[in-house]
Amino acid sequence: MNNPEEETEENQSLPEITFAELPEKSQNAAKNVGWDSLMPVQRKAIPYLTAKRDVMIQARTGSGKTGAFLLPMLERLRPNKKYCQALILVPTRELAQQVEKEAQVICRDSALKTVAVYGGVGYGPQLQAFKEGAQIVVGTPGRVLDHLIKRSFNLDRLEMLIFDEADRMLSMGFYPDMKEVQSHLPRHAVNTCMFSATFPIHVKRAANEFMHAAEFFSLSSEHVHVTDTDHIAYMVPSMQKERTLIRLIELENPHSAIIFCNTKQRVNYVKTILQRYGYDADELSSDLSQSRRERTLGRVRDGNLRFLVATDVAARGIDIDSLSHVIQFEPPDDLEAYIHRAGRTGRAGASGTAMMLVYGVEKRQLTRISAHYKLEFEERDVPTEEEVAKIVAERAMIFLEASLRERDKLQDDRSQRFKLLAQKLSEGEDELPIITMLLDDYYQKAQHKFVAKPKKRSEQKKQYKKKPSNRGRRDRKPRRR
Repeated sequence: MNNPEEETEENQSLPEITFAELPEKSQNAAKNVGWDSLMPVQRKAIPYLTAKRDVMIQARTGSGKTGAFLLPMLERLRPNKKYCQALILVPTRELAQQVEKEAQVICRDSALKTVAVYGGVGYGPQLQAFKEGAQIVVGTPGRVLDHLIKRSFNLDRLEMLIFDEADRMLSMGFYPDMKEVQSHLPRHAVNTCMFSATFPIHVKRAANEFMHAAEFFSLSSEHVHVTDTDHIAYMVPSMQKERTLIRLIELENPHSAIIFCNTKQRVNYVKTILQRYGYDADELSSDLSQSRRERTLGRVRDGNLRFLVATDVAARGIDIDSLSHVIQFEPPDDLEAYIHRAGRTGRAGASGTAMMLVYGVEKRQLTRISAHYKLEFEERDVPTEEEVAKIVAERAMIFLEASLRERDKLQDDRSQRFKLLAQKLSEGEDELPIITMLLDDYYQKAQHKFVAKPKKRSEQKKQYKKKPSNRGRRDRKPRRR
């Protein structure tokens, strides 16, 4: 065992900071936002970013995490240097707008300039902001990558890299874009911080690809944990469990999940529903031979099967450390089974999500489970079709833009054959089913292609060795809006 006195500063935990201990500039900036004290995530994170230490922090929306990474920028970034010094990657345009708005308030008394870059708007204002020398760039990975390929700006002198809501970024399908952005990072080490509502294994693996010797904290209210599992109950209208399950999968886009049912018949039924919808799913029940069971479990462990539908008996004793979600199609008949089910996620120092679909009389079993284990279930409404459609549309756009970005000039020229047809299809309601069908077919294929699969540490190549060349990108075009 190492002698604590021999530990380097890099390996030592840093004490939390109070509002009174902030530099005067940061205190004044916080007061501009209306803060007179620091939230737990800010007290924990600010010392690490001030000390230029990489850190992963589990924190939810509304926890104050934006201030946790913006306040240190006031002290570390140089307003007289007109280039990008801090890059904040976010999953959606709404969050980009929100972070930029807060950054503008916090940086109001400094000369630091910010710009938000995201799709759905023209490039003009964003390009102008780069010309004026914005030091803080907030954006979605895809649009940031577009600007990097266009050489609108560069990351050659980047000091800070922030991943905000990393789990959502991965579920949206941004992993390939995140890796491409990484290829534009400078040779020198960049202080990196990753915030995420959950840290399942695949998110931790992604973090290891972008960070070096990062410390991990999970914050829940005032407490700091190593592991954390969210317990969520969805109140489902009668006879709508199958539809609800599909909506949740579309919304969450789990990296991998076990779906628990109480009977073998229900297992087979749910598996069939998922397969017919286009998902990669298989079952595990006592009816299967041992060889078939081993093959199925092997696919899950290897990351080649996203959804495993199983009974409690079949799943007992299995150990899969890469699960991000456990979905209980129905509450277990046995109270003890709940902990065994939920315990399949949040392993190996990771965090995860345990969801349960509940309707009618099943609410009584939920109450018993809650009382027995002293658990507080977060009760949520079932997402609407409109909410799901919005998320799926955003994810499909990410896939389409990534595909477009990879096309060369010859492929672009070839696609011009369909320009007139595309214009015609976009003009009339009668052709809408054709466009809908084409998008659905593309999305189903792309969904499997773009599932985020961060590598295990043993599979990762050493980082920070050599900055990849931009050769070969000449013919690439930015996304078209």
